[in-house]
Amino acid sequence: MFETSLSAAQVTQALYETFVMLGLSLAIGGLWGLVQGTVMVLIRENGVRPNVALFRFLTPIINTLRSVPFIILLIALIPITKFIVSTSIGTMAAVVPLSLYIGPYIGRLVETSLLEVGNGIIETARSLGASTWQIVWHFLLPEARQSLVLNLTTATIGLLGATTMAGAVGAGGIGDLAISYGYQRFDTGAVLITVLILIAIVQVIQFSGEFIAKRLA
Repeated sequence: MFETSLSAAQVTQALYETFVMLGLSLAIGGLWGLVQGTVMVLIRENGVRPNVALFRFLTPIINTLRSVPFIILLIALIPITKFIVSTSIGTMAAVVPLSLYIGPYIGRLVETSLLEVGNGIIETARSLGASTWQIVWHFLLPEARQSLVLNLTTATIGLLGATTMAGAVGAGGIGDLAISYGYQRFDTGAVLITVLILIAIVQVIQFSGEFIAKRLA
């Protein structure tokens, strides 16, 4: 057995901070992604409301945001983070870059899921006189719900990894324990504990996502 200087209280606090970062940034990024993905599907050349000029304008912006590594984004957004939450250190400060990091990513996943819906569904909706909002709410999203859940599961696991990196700049959470105790204090037990915790969280997220997706099938 590995010994560690970590206490149960420290692990509990780190878990709380991790879930705060994960929950808030997933909520904000998920809303961003849902809007982004839906809009990109609607305005593409063969979409319900085609707008090629806007589509071509937004595409490189989205691709640019997705291409920036999280650790760089975390540092680059420090002035904006300070403006929004009045600090660049801590759990709440990490929510800003985490949301900006995961939003465009979820948006692309939502876009992919919605594009899997057959054109026949959309044509049926149009023939029934459905508005754009009705097509999205009553046809596109329900038909893509299983794929959306699975893609959101993937995004959540990726976001969990980003929260651990946020620990490198004092955001707290499991990543902070791994760095401040496991790395800086050469506490092998701390590293083992944090790795096992992350593995357990990932397993729960993956199982939950697959279970929900099956129920929606």
